[in-house]
Amino acid sequence: MLSGLRSTRRVEHAEQIHITDHLEELRNRIIISLLALAVGFGLCFWQHERIIEFLNRPLPASVPDPIVLGVAEPFTISLKIALAGAVILAIPVLIYQVYAFVMPAFDPDHDRRTWPYLSAASSLFFVGLAFGYFLVLPSALGFLIGFDADLYNRQVQAGDYYSFVVTILIACGLIFQLPTGVFVLSTVGLMRSAWMRRHRRYAIFGMSVVAAALPGGDVISMLIIFAALLGLYEVSIYVALFVEKRKGTELDGPEEATTEIEAAGSDA
Repeated sequence: MLSGLRSTRRVEHAEQIHITDHLEELRNRIIISLLALAVGFGLCFWQHERIIEFLNRPLPASVPDPIVLGVAEPFTISLKIALAGAVILAIPVLIYQVYAFVMPAFDPDHDRRTWPYLSAASSLFFVGLAFGYFLVLPSALGFLIGFDADLYNRQVQAGDYYSFVVTILIACGLIFQLPTGVFVLSTVGLMRSAWMRRHRRYAIFGMSVVAAALPGGDVISMLIIFAALLGLYEVSIYVALFVEKRKGTELDGPEEATTEIEAAGSDA
């Protein structure tokens, strides 16, 4: 099996291979992804105490550490946190495996952009994690824990708290993949900058729904997430325009081409 993994390679653009070779490549990439998750899980479980301490820091100073109610709960919480940490650590590997399997079918020049794409996508994910940890979590926890604080003996249950934190962090990491998704969709011809500008009002409505659906709950965190989404959407328009110019996309006419480029500058 290891020799098969070592021989895994990206299929070149327009290369004709048998369906069994595609399936073998897919199998190998899934195995590599699972191995990366296994390594990340081992590292995170080894350091789970430090990770838990790190996740406890956004709690208000007046709130004690989360409590557990079951005999096995500390162990199961450690497993869940280690699994979430493994997914986060393995993100660069997972992104690369998906990119290397899919993109050669659509982009003949994918080799030159593999590492810049991988670096940008991974960096955006980790920027999203930092955004969630330093901006969204303090606002959300301050509101939710402080709401009607005089009416309750406020104690935080560990299982609920860590699920809440992990959900916020991973959601913010995925939100910051919006430019990456637009890059891929533009490369395969499924997204156009003109379409994104034309439907901006619907996108704003969708972004407001996403910001409200996340488990933050307070107005400030929703506004922070919405502002981030709006900024990422505007950046994504330029990403799509860059892909179109690079590919030499044919527009409906020379006037529309000039209008698109001018509109992109005026929308900044």
